[in-house]
Amino acid sequence: MKLKSIFTNSFGILLSRIFGFLRDVVMASVLGASYWSDIFFLANRLPNLFRNIFAEGAFTQAFMPSFVASRQKGVFSTAIFLRFSLFIIFGSLVVTFAPEFITKLQALGWDATRIADTAPLTAINFWYLYLIFIVTFIATLLQYKEHFVTTAMSTVLLNLSMIVALLIFMKDDPKTIAYALSISVLVGGALQVLVHLIALHKLKLTRLLVGGWKYRKHKNTQEEKKKFTKLFIPAVWGGSSMQINSFVSTILASFLITGSVSYLAYAQRLFQLPLGLFAIATATALFPSISKALKNNDEQTAYSNLDKGFWLLSFLLGFATLGGMLLSQPIIWLLFERNQFNALQTVATAEVLSMFMLGLLPLGLAKLFSLFLYASYRQGQAAKIATISVVVNIVASLLLMKPMGASGLALAGSIGGWVLFILTVKEVGVDRFMAIVKSKKSFYFVVAMFIFSLLIYFLNSWILTLIR
Repeated sequence: MKLKSIFTNSFGILLSRIFGFLRDVVMASVLGASYWSDIFFLANRLPNLFRNIFAEGAFTQAFMPSFVASRQKGVFSTAIFLRFSLFIIFGSLVVTFAPEFITKLQALGWDATRIADTAPLTAINFWYLYLIFIVTFIATLLQYKEHFVTTAMSTVLLNLSMIVALLIFMKDDPKTIAYALSISVLVGGALQVLVHLIALHKLKLTRLLVGGWKYRKHKNTQEEKKKFTKLFIPAVWGGSSMQINSFVSTILASFLITGSVSYLAYAQRLFQLPLGLFAIATATALFPSISKALKNNDEQTAYSNLDKGFWLLSFLLGFATLGGMLLSQPIIWLLFERNQFNALQTVATAEVLSMFMLGLLPLGLAKLFSLFLYASYRQGQAAKIATISVVVNIVASLLLMKPMGASGLALAGSIGGWVLFILTVKEVGVDRFMAIVKSKKSFYFVVAMFIFSLLIYFLNSWILTLIR
């Protein structure tokens, strides 16, 4: 298992998340959980959805196996880049000229005035999608060369851009702040593209794309493109159930009390820290080597990585789950409760965070097991599993949102995560899973979780006594 690559990804994600927290702390202080914070989060929801889809591996899971197998890598990658560029630019133009329609689809519970206020921000934020596609495309080429640091670190630039905007405009009215944040998203995306282009040049991969453009009419990659096209939609759908569930939750939250969209957004930022730091970092680092191993029929290496990755994630995500649930209120209090963010909003956000954390372990492990589906071209099966997970999440959301509010939407997402994990393990092989858990590490895991939960329980009681 490539621990160096995992730690590189983890460090980059940690640094990015630290700046993300700083951004959210400043944003909570300036906007709180309010009318304009809800508007910005919703306007940023669609590009953020696609950012998560691209950046967290859905595109890479379709592109990497096809790229590894391609005999004309330059021509193939250039053709895919041009095809996606045209499609995304066209979509961005549609959103630019019809933002009200797209906004209404995302916030069915909002009135005409709020839709009108949100629509211009939706149009601005949507252009970030093309920038993050360029970043993800180049990042996949860098991953093939097992270069991870640029991509892992680059999100810091987006967060820095937003923090600077908040600090410059924090004394202005909330509407101006929301617009400044939207512009800063594009600035951050442009900076991410720039550093990836520099890395591409340093690794001499620009030759690949230049050669691909030069010989695109002289090399036949039709079969490779057809195979990629056949894999792409199932791969993206299969790798995006969590993001789709989050998107659905935002839509349903628009029917709840003001602040619900913000509660979900703030809590999800915290939930995504251990998920990104451990699960996504591990999956990103292991996917190129697993793809190459399965292509070369070296199953022993591939499944050895699965075993080590499973226990690494089980312990790390297990600790994070217990800590996030038992310390949810102190965490929210420490990070967000100041100025416009009050004690009642702390309690509401903490409840949402606790429900999200119930799904951390299964979602992280599902991402690890799903690598074998994508590397072995079983994207269709991954898509079917994702569909079932999304349907379960929607049904659970509709049942739980009325009695539990935003917390019910978060709990529904966790239920969908468990369904995703169980079905993914079943598809990869229950025998593989049982071979992993039938070891002494299972006993150590249970004991460690029990001791840790006791320590956190008493720590939480002491902290709550101090802050309340």
